[in-house]
Amino acid sequence: MKKMLIMCGAGHATSTIVHAKVNDWLKENNFANDVEIKQSAVSQEVDNIQNGLYDIVISTTIVPDAIKDRVINGVALLTGIGTEQVWDQVKAALES
Repeated sequence: MKKMLIMCGAGHATSTIVHAKVNDWLKENNFANDVEIKQSAVSQEVDNIQNGLYDIVISTTIVPDAIKDRVINGVALLTGIGTEQVWDQVKAALES
């Protein structure tokens, strides 16, 4: 089972919207049983991300440079522009 983190600035507003969209996408693409999702704030998760606690991390806010290479920018899931690129990244991470 893959561990996914969806995060935003405070861990409540935009991450909740993205969480719902990710859940729908996972169901539509038959990955729902393969992923455990946690929702949180960036400030609470930097160490966990650096320590490899999550297989997939999606953020709707700016993240520290130290973890940038481990995070999928999820803003497209809010705007609707460029969503396919995000889903491609999520799918690749799920299949790795």
